[in-house]
Amino acid sequence: MPANDQPPLWLRPEQGTRGPKPAHTRRDVALAAIRIADAEGLDAVSMRRVAAELGAGTTSLYRYVSKKDEVLELMGDEVLGELRDTALPAGWREGLRTIARSLRDVCLRHPWFANVVAGRAIHGPHSLRWRERTLSAFDGMDLGTDEMLAALGTLSAFVLGHVLGELTDREAARRSGLSHDQWMEREGEYGPMIMDSGEYPRFTRVMIEAELPHAADRQERGFEAGLDRVLAGIAAHLPA
Repeated sequence: MPANDQPPLWLRPEQGTRGPKPAHTRRDVALAAIRIADAEGLDAVSMRRVAAELGAGTTSLYRYVSKKDEVLELMGDEVLGELRDTALPAGWREGLRTIARSLRDVCLRHPWFANVVAGRAIHGPHSLRWRERTLSAFDGMDLGTDEMLAALGTLSAFVLGHVLGELTDREAARRSGLSHDQWMEREGEYGPMIMDSGEYPRFTRVMIEAELPHAADRQERGFEAGLDRVLAGIAAHLPA
């Protein structure tokens, strides 16, 4: 451990042994930061903004955390607490399906969350309980730990990648002021030129035949179709 560094956040007591009782808790800090991030994005979260949200001075925030990275840890752990009542059905396949859907839902509720959870693992209480629950999907299968981690990592990568596409599409609609259907209609004006060129026969076929890009529920259907394929790939690596 670097000489001037502190122990990890989760090893430090919530309240110090000296000085007056803090006016807030770490959870208060997390909830304040989440409100800011939900409304304005992760870049808006700073020690100064979180302190202002709590009605406190910036320096007082250092009684709870030592840096912004610890605020992000608290935020990520708090959001994973929203999944504490998630029950996994019997069978690894349906268990992983439930995990994937739950993770997607929480990422869409908190658009900044995918960027936090995609980084280094969080070891707060909610995060550990969620990790324990996801591993329980493989109970009774006699799998090695690396095999379980590979399966869960593959599943998480798919979910976060799909969510990133969904959130980017939302942001594009916000910036342009065009709904998906309006954007598709505008892009459609370019279609005849693409097809008439004869240079893109495969993409031309997609333009003519594909239905999913035009469907109102394209995100949900695309997610479920991709999830089916991810689960099939995981199954191919599991023992018979």
